[in-house]
Amino acid sequence: MPRWGIVFDLKRCIGCNACTVACKQENTTPDGVLWTKTVSEEIGTYPNVTRAYIPLLCNQCEDAPCERVCPTKATYTRQDGIVMVDESKCIGCGACATACPYKNRYKLHQEQFDRGLHKQGILTPFEKQGYGRFVVGTAVKCTFCHERVEAGLEPACVATCPAEARIFGDLDDPSSKVRRLIQSRKGYQPLAQHNTKPKVFYVE
Repeated sequence: MPRWGIVFDLKRCIGCNACTVACKQENTTPDGVLWTKTVSEEIGTYPNVTRAYIPLLCNQCEDAPCERVCPTKATYTRQDGIVMVDESKCIGCGACATACPYKNRYKLHQEQFDRGLHKQGILTPFEKQGYGRFVVGTAVKCTFCHERVEAGLEPACVATCPAEARIFGDLDDPSSKVRRLIQSRKGYQPLAQHNTKPKVFYVE
């Protein structure tokens, strides 16, 4: 059984946010819900200034705080390491969002679906066909596009990245590109001090 993970190559990321658009299209997430995004940071002082782009998503932690605090066990980790949410068990208490040091949890509210992506209260056919997958009042998060992964495909954000800054693969396979990148370029995990053991790594 693979243990899926992602490596973000910060030297390649151009901050285009194609990943954000691809995720939105693949998962039909409502207004205000971004399972992946890219933030920017300016480095240096004028005239020697550059900009760094940092991709963010759920880190699918090995020791996931969100799973530990969930009172109904709605949050669980699959054998392949992907952290999931069982909507039938989620009571929307928000404990998972509070526990997540990365702030990558979203609670769904009815008004998000009512106003639509264009905030005019008129839903497009795209939204109408996609919103049925969600349960209002529950917590949601990135799942590495688990349905695509099960079909042998990469997550939508990885497949769409024009700069190949997102690399997806089996962290336990010594020959996988993710494993080789982590080892050769000293990959590091976000907020490692929290000891959550993320399955997301960055290389510079």
